[in-house]
Amino acid sequence: MIPPVDHSALIEALIERLCASYPFPDRAARAAGRVRAELANGSYALPLGPDLCERISADLFQACNDKHLRLLWHESLQESEDEATLVAALAELFRLENQGLRRVERLAENLGLIELTVIPPPAAAGDAIAAAMRLVEHTQALIIDARATRGGSPDGVAFLCSFLFPDGDVHLGDIVEGPAGPARQYWTSAYLPAPRYLDRPVYVLTSADTFSGGEELAYNLQALGRATIVGEVTRGGAHPSEVVSLTEHVELRLPVARAVNPVTGGNWEGVGVQPDVLVPQQTRSTWPAAPRSRRSPPERYREAVSVAAGLRSPAVTTASSRRPDSASRSGRPATMHAAPISASRSVGRTSGRTTPVSCARSSSRPSAAVICGSRSGAADFRS
Repeated sequence: MIPPVDHSALIEALIERLCASYPFPDRAARAAGRVRAELANGSYALPLGPDLCERISADLFQACNDKHLRLLWHESLQESEDEATLVAALAELFRLENQGLRRVERLAENLGLIELTVIPPPAAAGDAIAAAMRLVEHTQALIIDARATRGGSPDGVAFLCSFLFPDGDVHLGDIVEGPAGPARQYWTSAYLPAPRYLDRPVYVLTSADTFSGGEELAYNLQALGRATIVGEVTRGGAHPSEVVSLTEHVELRLPVARAVNPVTGGNWEGVGVQPDVLVPQQTRSTWPAAPRSRRSPPERYREAVSVAAGLRSPAVTTASSRRPDSASRSGRPATMHAAPISASRSVGRTSGRTTPVSCARSSSRPSAAVICGSRSGAADFRS
């Protein structure tokens, strides 16, 4: 039986955490005013449950336009465990998903394919990612299928990106905690346990379901001119978050930091990653499925790659004009799909570290950084 909860106390607990940790104080104040007004108007006169959480989440989104910010409802108390239990559950989820590697193949015409559902930290997924890169080591082009990638660790994204650059001097992005920092910088790795993938084109497939860490992968590679993005505009979630408990059954997914790309100076929050080659939703059925047999020509993947590479007249709308505007500032052409670049920078690495991401519930402070945009519960993780 679900115990009765004072709706006013729930709203005030939400506001307290929001105003204390949200990276944008003006939006936090706007959200606080909105939910207090809706409470006073009787909009939340609902039983404590998923409908109430969805109603409050809709108001939070209207005030902040933040797709990570929302309330989570759990019927079972077992879904709201201590942090160690949640982290263990997440690690088991990664293991059962093969560390996010759904498919790794060498397709016909010597095309490499890596299909991702999530990008875990290197401590969990390092060996699996290295094995995948060995399998595609000698292919002529690489397709990273991120259409079903629901999130990932910033460390995991940086580790995967490292295989596509020649050294450890490429500044990939920053995570800035709170309104003004501190910031943690993410760079490529100087040492990798498998060969790098250089001097060959890379394509990242995206969909409207690509979220958070999957978007970070596409956005960083696009901004640095290392990959061509093919598919749909992504969901648009760029704020690393933690999950904090408000009641026994209600938790708050609370963004506590923001991603900053060193090339564009911004991120993909609220707008998504804009593909270089836009494949509208109505045409998705012509290209999303992976080929069933390695022996048959990978027509649907080859279609996406041939369009992106400009090998024939595209049948879909090109969207190179929607690239980050930094591409023109850096002197690189809008369609960057062939030669990799080092994109090295001389700025020093900061020693400041943040808690960029957390899957775990917390009642007092941010917990260990584990995964971007996702909680350990499988149902929430798939959302």
